[in-house]
Amino acid sequence: MEIHESNSAAEWRETTASSGGKQRIERKASFETSSGIPIPDLVTEEDLANSDMHARLGYPGEFPFTRGIRPAMYRSRLWTMRQYAGFASAEESNRRYHYLLSQGTTGLSVAFDLPTQMGYDADHPFSEGEVGKVGVSISSLEDMETLLEGLPLERISTSMTINATASILLALYIAVAKKQGTDMHKLSGTIQNDLLKEYIARGTYIYPPRHSMRIITDIFSYCAKNLPSWNTISISGYHIREAGSTAAQEIAFTLANAIAYVQAAVETGLNVDTFAGQLSFFFNSHNNLFEEVAKFRAARRMWAHIMRERFHAQDARSLMLRFHTQTAGSTLTAQQPDNNIVRTAYQALAAVLGGTQSLHTNAKDEALSLPTEETARVALRTQQILGYETGVADVVDPLAGSYYVEALTNELEQRAWQYIQEIDALGGSVRAIEHGYLQAQIEEAAYVYQRALEEEQSIVVGVNRFQTATSEPFTSQTIDPQIVQRQTARLAALRQKRDNALVGQRLQILEQAARGNSNLMPPIIAAVEAYATLGEISDILRQVFGEQRELRRID
Repeated sequence: MEIHESNSAAEWRETTASSGGKQRIERKASFETSSGIPIPDLVTEEDLANSDMHARLGYPGEFPFTRGIRPAMYRSRLWTMRQYAGFASAEESNRRYHYLLSQGTTGLSVAFDLPTQMGYDADHPFSEGEVGKVGVSISSLEDMETLLEGLPLERISTSMTINATASILLALYIAVAKKQGTDMHKLSGTIQNDLLKEYIARGTYIYPPRHSMRIITDIFSYCAKNLPSWNTISISGYHIREAGSTAAQEIAFTLANAIAYVQAAVETGLNVDTFAGQLSFFFNSHNNLFEEVAKFRAARRMWAHIMRERFHAQDARSLMLRFHTQTAGSTLTAQQPDNNIVRTAYQALAAVLGGTQSLHTNAKDEALSLPTEETARVALRTQQILGYETGVADVVDPLAGSYYVEALTNELEQRAWQYIQEIDALGGSVRAIEHGYLQAQIEEAAYVYQRALEEEQSIVVGVNRFQTATSEPFTSQTIDPQIVQRQTARLAALRQKRDNALVGQRLQILEQAARGNSNLMPPIIAAVEAYATLGEISDILRQVFGEQRELRRID
């Protein structure tokens, strides 16, 4: 066999590569990422010849932050290791939080049940069958006090996955922190507070978009003055991806929503640099490792340009896209659940190689039930092994300069910009949602993916290939069926012992604020401190703002 040294990729394809072309193709004739980006057999420096790589990459901690928002990244401190938890009652969830902290979790992530998310108390007729099922049931300050009992709020970061009732849950958290004597400047955490993605992909909204945007910007303003270390929103691509979007759509639709939030805040008179540093993002880490790494890097670069060029931000913190990552729940399978541990490990690796600030790893049983203590511990150990044993955290942005990763980052960025331009042409994210544009794009992507599974163009191990004849034994987390009765009795007792006249006064003040234009956070905090319930506060806002039953498409 002749020794050959090619001088270009084209020559390599004509010589060395073509000599192996007669080999039988055992996989598939063509390759592409989940975003439909064709994957070439080889990527070289020639593919990056038209890119100013220094301008696109920069250095870690410097514009455009492609290589990370901190100069040392994980060399100085590992990412925050969160575990998403919350189920049944506040007492049971509190025990799980103490357990996770004892196992090395460095940040809490709270899941709430559907009634809490939708603004209903546990004893409301609409809550029947849902209390404590997909998260913890919280109806009052009394519940929140129990949930956070014994937790050092000054020393831990708490993320709360809550949207339509985010202002109320934040008020409850603040009220508990005050009772503990916490320094509000040290209180750190995040509320998701991202309503636009609820209209697109998830559905747990209460009020019409205009009123939801008002509540969100009121939170921005209040926290800028009173809770400087709190992340006021976690703009979520995670649920957009779970609904079926591609990686490119996840970037574009998330950033388009972020643009809408920033624009709304600026239009209320807020200076962009007073609140932009408290914005955070929430992304999915899916199966295609290199595409996911490239996605995170492209999103960081795009946000830096958006904030500097569109909103003229001057503070470097305003340009930094800080994000939490969760491994992809939609990739978990009920079949052969042990395989989910492996999937989660690779997805966690992609998040870390992409520079995430915090990470939640799903447990292997989450396609079937809420995680048990054992499966939650294994999920946490997955992060700890990644951080302490693999060496991937020892260098900043270790995949930078990879021809393939850089080319893929550039391509994802280009595709995401095209989507943003189309959304801008429709009048921005809110109008694009009303037109049904984002929903239609996600539905099409989900259809293409499902068809690929059915035709075995995409393989899911244990589902459409490599199945087993017998199912594995499985022990699931169970929820005590008496939780509803206990929560109902607890609420009844609370309403008997609280000062109901004071509650009525506080709710009246809140109603007046909602009908006017003053910030809603102070009266909401005052109401929860009087032990007004989440449902009572939500009902006041429903009376003033109305409810969004369904977003009708505008033709």
